[in-house]
Amino acid sequence: MPLDAIKIALPGGDTLPLPPMIPVEQRFPSDAVGDVKAALAATLAALPKRPDVAGKRIAITAGSRGIPDGVALYRALIDQLKAWGAKPFVFPAMGSHGGGTAEGQLEMVRGYGLTEEALGVPILSSMEVVESSKLGDIPLYCDKNAHSADGIVVVNKIKPHTSYKGDYESGLCKMMIIGMGKHHGATVFHSLGFARFAEMMPKAAAEQLKVLPVVFGLGLVENAYDGLAVIEAIPPEKIVAREKELLVTAKDVMGKLLMSAIDVLVVDEVGKNISGTGMDPTVTGRAASRLPGFVAPPITRVALLDITEESHGNATGLGVADMITLRMFNKIDLGATYTNTITSRNTDATRIPMILNDDRQAITVAVQTCLGLDPAKARIVRIVNTKKLHKIWMSEPYRDEIEAHPDRFAVLGEAKPFSFDATGALIG
Repeated sequence: MPLDAIKIALPGGDTLPLPPMIPVEQRFPSDAVGDVKAALAATLAALPKRPDVAGKRIAITAGSRGIPDGVALYRALIDQLKAWGAKPFVFPAMGSHGGGTAEGQLEMVRGYGLTEEALGVPILSSMEVVESSKLGDIPLYCDKNAHSADGIVVVNKIKPHTSYKGDYESGLCKMMIIGMGKHHGATVFHSLGFARFAEMMPKAAAEQLKVLPVVFGLGLVENAYDGLAVIEAIPPEKIVAREKELLVTAKDVMGKLLMSAIDVLVVDEVGKNISGTGMDPTVTGRAASRLPGFVAPPITRVALLDITEESHGNATGLGVADMITLRMFNKIDLGATYTNTITSRNTDATRIPMILNDDRQAITVAVQTCLGLDPAKARIVRIVNTKKLHKIWMSEPYRDEIEAHPDRFAVLGEAKPFSFDATGALIG
């Protein structure tokens, strides 16, 4: 049942003399793939030998994170497999996401535009798994449909993980263990705890590669501008070694917050399509796992305003925020959120922050609760989400810092005051 408006007595009311906000471009490495189809064709042609897939059923993974130009990329991959004589199909490989159900995972895949009509192949969604191998006494699992296929193409972004740091974080190795392991496999592997993931992940992936018919991996690296910096087909025997190298590239080109410190970070939207924890702790420095290695500017308060439609109510990660809006709270699917969190054993990720009635109140309270801060001098940063960091808003007190670092920042226009409509929602 939706939560009704909350009666809150705020000192001074809902209005504060907030500083004007400057539209700013943050500057990052601009590595980018110009033509996704051409880049895919080139990397497939560069494989040491042409995959032997004629007449074979080939399973293709589809993960829980959005991929830039994802439909075009998958369609080009599928068309090439068909040209080689294969009979491809796609299957959701996303652990416990989508509420841990076949229907929920299929809905997530379709939400990224990966439909049977768009791809021209079946999408087989199931939570059934088979035990495929072991790492010592730890069983490893694989989606039943993929396990019965003649070959598997493992597709995933290689990127920093949201709960731990190491040489292996999110990527092809994780996809083969947790994504393809579905809810059961993810639950079993997460019982190790995140502190052991960096050590155990490559070892477990190596065991899976010994028994699963992986045709090749397709490693993707996303840049800070909502595009792909790398599309690389990797022979199965080189996946583990190459992923370690591509993770270094991913960390170099990803977006970050480049200012020195932040009083209030305003995040327009969070969601599983953006980060495994709604907003990326590699950007905010706030990891629900409490493990070390997440470096970011110090942030006093974080206010979350909304959740993406693509997240389907999964608000895992909101526990590291200080306040959320009533609008966001009423969109949360607690079942999907708790399923994801219980699987990862990371209960701090689902603690409910302070709930404020609207955007204006959330931002106002965030500023008011910063000790000793003159609201007119508040260093406020507003971002759309933790993936879109090249065009942001920074408050007027940052003016000197912006001008002192032209290598990091460029002013895009005149400063504007915060503007809210009659419901308290941000305008613009």
